[in-house]
Amino acid sequence: MNKTAAFKFPRFATSSRKRALKRITLNLTLHEAQNLEKYCEQTGRSAIDVIRELIQALP
Repeated sequence: MNKTAAFKFPRFATSSRKRALKRITLNLTLHEAQNLEKYCEQTGRSAIDVIRELIQALP
């Protein structure tokens, strides 16, 4: 059975400029969420920055 986890990442202060054009909800498995959190801790980057950069790197 594929279980998904609701995993909350800390919120960081946002700039005053308007950025959000579309909000996306992402369902991750517990393993995926843990991998993302571990990567963020190792790199000191937020989950949203990591995900945004991955999307921007798509062809």
